[in-house]
Amino acid sequence: MFKLKENGTSVKTEMMAGITTFLTMVYIVVVNPGILADAGVPFEQVFIATIIAAAAGTIWMALFANYPIAIAPGMGLNAYFAYSVVGTHGNIDYATAFAAVFVAGIIFIILSLTPFRSKLIEAIPDNLKHGITAGIGLFIAFIGLRLTGLITSHPTNLVALGDLTSSSSVLALVGLAFTLILMALNVNGALFFGMIATGLIAYFTGQLAFEQGIMALPSLPEGIIVFNPIDAIGEVVQHGLYAVVFSFLLVTIFDTTGTMVGVAQQAGLMKNNNLPRARQALLSDSVATTIGSMFGTSPTTAYIESTSGVAAGGRTGLTSLTVGVLFILAAFFGPLVSAVSGISAITAPALIIVGSLMMGSIAHIKWGEIDEAFPAFIIILSMPLTSSIATGIALGFISYPILKVARGKWKDVHPLVYVFAVLFLYQLAFLPH
Repeated sequence: MFKLKENGTSVKTEMMAGITTFLTMVYIVVVNPGILADAGVPFEQVFIATIIAAAAGTIWMALFANYPIAIAPGMGLNAYFAYSVVGTHGNIDYATAFAAVFVAGIIFIILSLTPFRSKLIEAIPDNLKHGITAGIGLFIAFIGLRLTGLITSHPTNLVALGDLTSSSSVLALVGLAFTLILMALNVNGALFFGMIATGLIAYFTGQLAFEQGIMALPSLPEGIIVFNPIDAIGEVVQHGLYAVVFSFLLVTIFDTTGTMVGVAQQAGLMKNNNLPRARQALLSDSVATTIGSMFGTSPTTAYIESTSGVAAGGRTGLTSLTVGVLFILAAFFGPLVSAVSGISAITAPALIIVGSLMMGSIAHIKWGEIDEAFPAFIIILSMPLTSSIATGIALGFISYPILKVARGKWKDVHPLVYVFAVLFLYQLAFLPH
């Protein structure tokens, strides 16, 4: 099934690569429930939903695409869900927000079955893509700093440096330093091991306690949150969540596609600059997003941490299958994850570091050309300041064609970008945001 000999690998190598990938990305089962809990979603619900989405997407990738690429709820979109969507747009609750994710997932599946997805990716200017990635990076890093008290609100300057002597700040700084050192030493699973070390410090200093034990049978207190597509579409229309759905869709498409291509290139799986079995691979993410929203988690994406498994020799879907099985086993450690995610200082270093890695995209922006640079800049600036990925994307898509037309380069802009610009302008002017 996995064509191990054809890909020059073995069962042992593939399984070790799967373990390596799992260790580098398992932090999401701790961080994701902690973030979505701030939106009122029960911890156990998000914890199991995260695992269901990750296992479903990753196992789909293994069985149908045969790639060593893992899928899980994406960083940035979970923060956008919790801090920008829920409570805004007419004070919507998390169930309605999951309906928006569900609709985005269905559209995502349809696009993955048609050539439109590739055309959409080609239509969006590269500088806007880089700006979106960097803006999300700043957004989640800022959230990590704020949750631990390293940054606090200020009546005049809006934000200010927090109390660095508080127990939460000290723990976060120690955890951040330790994790960065591990990453500098190229330790696989640095984010995960950094959380373990920070958790041990919190435990021995009395900040962390396991009052409910470590293991328990998985449960879904809310059951299935979203099921009927008609009802979900009705929720989106009723609350005017068009920009939210589009933001989920747009970011997931770019993030997943870019990551898949990057991992495939590293593994030497690209053929004539094309990704074989691309449709099956893209469906893994769209299916996982749809399934995940039904149980209670934000959109999924392909994880760049999959490169660690590739570096360890992973070349086939057996690597992904191993990751999927390990995620399923993690479902039995809910009480442990619940206690750890309740201490923001343990999970915040992961947010800050992942944010810094995403900022690397600014290196690819054409800063010497104002019509390319400013739209990317306004995206990067506005996402953390407005706490909204959708607003950042909207401002970028509106400013880009305006500047191109002003410079007489209107033919360089894809017609879809003009359409998006008009839609975003209408949304900002007349719809909740």
